[in-house]
Amino acid sequence: MFNDKSILITGGTGSFGQRYVQTLLARWQPARVIVFSRDELKQYEMQQRFDAPCMRYFIGDVRDPQRLLQAMNGVDYVIHAAALKQVPAAEYNPMECIKTNVHGAENVIQAAIANKVDKVIALSTDKAANPINLYGATKLASDKLFVAANNMVGTARTRFAAVRYGNVVGSRGSVVPLFERLVREGAKSLPITDPRMTRFWISLQQGVDFVLENFARMRGGEIFVPKIPSIRITDLAEAVAPGLPTHTVGIRPGEKLHEIMCPSDDSHLTLEFPKHFVIRPTIRFFTVETDYTEDGLGERGEPVTTGYEYNSGNNTHFLTPAQIRDFHRAAQASAA
Repeated sequence: MFNDKSILITGGTGSFGQRYVQTLLARWQPARVIVFSRDELKQYEMQQRFDAPCMRYFIGDVRDPQRLLQAMNGVDYVIHAAALKQVPAAEYNPMECIKTNVHGAENVIQAAIANKVDKVIALSTDKAANPINLYGATKLASDKLFVAANNMVGTARTRFAAVRYGNVVGSRGSVVPLFERLVREGAKSLPITDPRMTRFWISLQQGVDFVLENFARMRGGEIFVPKIPSIRITDLAEAVAPGLPTHTVGIRPGEKLHEIMCPSDDSHLTLEFPKHFVIRPTIRFFTVETDYTEDGLGERGEPVTTGYEYNSGNNTHFLTPAQIRDFHRAAQASAA
């Protein structure tokens, strides 16, 4: 579906953006792939890897509505990946996080509508479900904006959806590189926040593939959630450094013991599909009645039971330390 199409990705120099571009170029023949980001050095470095004739590199910030309006001229699909993501940084710099994650989302929406973009998918996070930190709260606000944007378009064709998933193996900010560095430096034990802690686990390629698939699935207004395994933080430490002791350092401000992707409060809106969930909009769109039980790929979903919650602690699929090692090796191999 991306052949001869123009695709723009905000925050395109990040881990997700680079893998997304790599995947697009390998599988399709797009007319243009626009990397929109504010870091000229990262763009220069990315140009050394991806210099296909269709590639375009635009310096810009999602805080700047006029630049976004210009960048989306003639664009068919938008992936909104730009965000301030570090939980402690957001707590100390709340207004900066709000400017990028909330006002930036609004600017992306307005530019997409003005340019009659076909489809927009915004990247969300498990921290947006029942948020307890500012980063999660801004991403929840962003999710709400992208869902409601389907009402703002009126009779126009632009449709918006969001994709929510958990921790990405090997991405910037992942704990795995920290553990590996400590092991290389001869650490006598690894720091863990709480031995009861669990997290969802997904590879970068799995995240990219899920977003790509959802451009075909989406009808507008959905929050897509993949079914992915969980890990225990103690098992992750064992996977990285078998036999090395751990020491507990305590939960950081804004952290949870278990991450949530489908809150129980949204169970009346949640549909279960074979490989993913869909959280339907809380609002009714005035211009269209959508049956979300069947998606654009013809897949059918069923309502979950009342009170159902999909979180990393009650997940039925946990990886063992050996499986975590295999998962990590496979993720590294796909990045090579």
